[in-house]
Amino acid sequence: MFTAAPLAVLTFPQIDPVLLQLGPIAIRWYALAYIAGLLLGWRYMLVLNSRRAELTTTEVIDDLLVWAIIGVILGGRIGYVLFYNLPYYAANPLSALAVWQGGMSFHGGLLGVMVAMIWFARRRGLALLRLSDLVSCAVPLGLFFGRIANFINGELYGRATDLPWAFVFPHGGPLPRHPSQLYEAALEGLVLFALLAWLAWREQALAKPGLLTGTYLLGYALARALVELVRQPDAQIGLLPLGTTMGQWLSLPMLLGGLYLIWRSRQPSVQ
Repeated sequence: MFTAAPLAVLTFPQIDPVLLQLGPIAIRWYALAYIAGLLLGWRYMLVLNSRRAELTTTEVIDDLLVWAIIGVILGGRIGYVLFYNLPYYAANPLSALAVWQGGMSFHGGLLGVMVAMIWFARRRGLALLRLSDLVSCAVPLGLFFGRIANFINGELYGRATDLPWAFVFPHGGPLPRHPSQLYEAALEGLVLFALLAWLAWREQALAKPGLLTGTYLLGYALARALVELVRQPDAQIGLLPLGTTMGQWLSLPMLLGGLYLIWRSRQPSVQ
């Protein structure tokens, strides 16, 4: 049990979550993170498609970006409402529309993108797993920027610790805490992006439908489950049975689905 902050902790950078205020319009770092992740992911998909995947045309990938944005926003918000704070939003349904007040679920956003990809692939006559492989390679870019924005906002911080790289977060009380957002930015973002890029560019994984999607799902699930061990549980939920968290339970289907897709991609019948 931590009762006091150590004599020396890292100073949390006091960065205003609002980058620019133009009258009633606020440009926030979090919104810019979404935009940066989507745009860089889109450009990366274009490069992969032209040099490795050869799945479709540039115009089709441009259209996919629009549907991915819709899927991320709608799925992320609905997922947060359902998974993390349903009693509150059941009592205050109009608050579910106040996206600007925060509250987005990665797992909900993932489901939203999956629905958008299934619809898009059928409408365009594309192979779903080949399309999801392409998208999976780009997703870690968005995760990296999103977690950095979480850090700037001082939200989703970790549990109390006496490690020398701990921060005292503005809304986390007086105790130093794990910068779990930075752990996630590194694991879910940089490490997973590098792994998928290595597979796509060096191992010809794009020729094995589902392999990159499965690797992404498995990699994210493991990274998230690991970081959840030091991430502060949501106050309205707390710890679940056996000391687990909601994030770990929501990652379990990803882990199982990832293992299945990796196994499936290695079967001769799907090469």
